[in-house]
Formats: sequence, C-alpha cells, structure tokens
Amino acid sequence: MEPNIGEVIVGVAVFLVPIVGSIALFSFLGVTTWSDARRKEREAYYTSEAMKKIAESSGEGARLAVEYFRERERRQRGRWLEGLKLGGLITAAVGIGLMALLHGLNRQGSTYLVGLIPLLIGVALLVYVYILPPKE
Repeated sequence: MEPNIGEVIVGVAVFLVPIVGSIALFSFLGVTTWSDARRKEREAYYTSEAMKKIAESSGEGARLAVEYFRERERRQRGRWLEGLKLGGLITAAVGIGLMALLHGLNRQGSTYLVGLIPLLIGVALLVYVYILPPKE
C-alpha cells in the first residue's frame, strides 16, 4: 500500500519545520547581535569625538570633559548594580517557587531542596550588591 500525498507532506513538514525554524532563529540572533555591536561602536565613536571637542574648546572644557566621563561611569555602575539586584531577586523568587512546586508534587521525599540552588544564587547576588559592592 502506497502512502497518499497528505501523509508524505505531513512527514516532510515534521522534519522541515524545525530545521527552517532553527535557521531563521539563529539568523535573526546573528543579525541582532551584529547590529547591536555596530550601534555601541557608533555611540562610543560619537562620545569620544564630543569629548575631544569639549576638551579642545577651552581650559574649562577639559575639566568638564573629565566630570562628564566620571558621571557617565558612575551611572553605568549604578545601572549594573540595579541589574544585579533585580537578577538576585528574580533568582531567589524562582528558587522559592521551585521549592514550593517540588514539595507539592512529591510530599514524601526531599526533592524540594533542589530549589535551594537558585535561591542561594539569588541570595549571593544580593549579598554582593548590598555588602560587597565595588568601591568608587
């Protein structure tokens, strides 16, 4: 008995859809990464050119350029620390949720302790941000 055309199409689609989907996904990720790197490169170039012009404009310009650079670095460090805080809170919450889920699914064992792994990672991030932040 020969398979009909509908079964052949379904059989081919089962193999082609994931292949085409993964090619499209990784192509998109490659283009996105490349365009983000180009944007950052342009921002750095324009910032350095503006700093040069400010520094060359007058004696006061050099001091203003250094102040601007320090303020920018301070803001970037603040954003980085805020990101670590958020990451620590989210990871700790995932750990607590995982512990509750595993405890609910398996009441007789101690598999819920697996949730301690993300919980402790989140706590370590929060301890780093609040107790051991990098000095200015």
